[in-house]
Amino acid sequence: MSMKHLTAKLAQQIDEELMNQAGAFSIDQLMELAGLACAQALARVYDKKRYPNVLVCCGPGNQGALQKLVTGLSAKLTLLEGGDGLVAARHLGMFGYTPTIFMPKPGSKDIYQRLKSQCDNMKIKTIPPSNDTSALRDALSSTNVILDAIFGFSFKGPIRSPFDSALPLLSGSRLPIVSVDIPSGWDVEEGNVEGVGLQPDVLVSLTAPKLGVRSFNGRHFLGGRFIPKTLEEKFELNLPEYPGSDQILELKE
Repeated sequence: MSMKHLTAKLAQQIDEELMNQAGAFSIDQLMELAGLACAQALARVYDKKRYPNVLVCCGPGNQGALQKLVTGLSAKLTLLEGGDGLVAARHLGMFGYTPTIFMPKPGSKDIYQRLKSQCDNMKIKTIPPSNDTSALRDALSSTNVILDAIFGFSFKGPIRSPFDSALPLLSGSRLPIVSVDIPSGWDVEEGNVEGVGLQPDVLVSLTAPKLGVRSFNGRHFLGGRFIPKTLEEKFELNLPEYPGSDQILELKE
């Protein structure tokens, strides 16, 4: 049987179960595993000798979703939009790359402050938050590869400031792009229907691929090796076996 592609509703339902009694994961654990997988996928494709400088583009920390998560009302992983990028940046630094973080709307909650402090302790540079794109332009001039962790599966258009001006710059740079879970600007089920989304060279699908990426024709990895057998069977995900101790698996058509 072929691997299941997820709708937005199903992806949310799986996330809810991962963090309730069925899965028993904390958000910190899921961020760590997702970010590690993204860093490994980038390192698998782009050798640090040829592509040492990585611009890690992080989305906004969804404060509403985080508050609901804390109070038990919702377990949406929209807050991963910023967190998994920060985790990936730290691991890339550990791998010997030189990451720079672009996060124009940083989260204010404790979990983001801790992730950011971990990056600061690695001496990873962060572009100061600003609606001005000049600092982003400067960073792109010395970047070898982009890690796109801006929007996750919860994204609904239109693209708002400051990301509406950032995405065209990323696309126009013609640098290789590695996108996390869903390319930024794409609808999770319909794909790049508005034509404004990024066109990555590499995609790292977390948990399972989403419906909207069926048309993606670059190198495609599965990451987030955290789905327990009980949930895999319940949702009939038909996930392939990961090789050895790897946190990623390249999907072949």
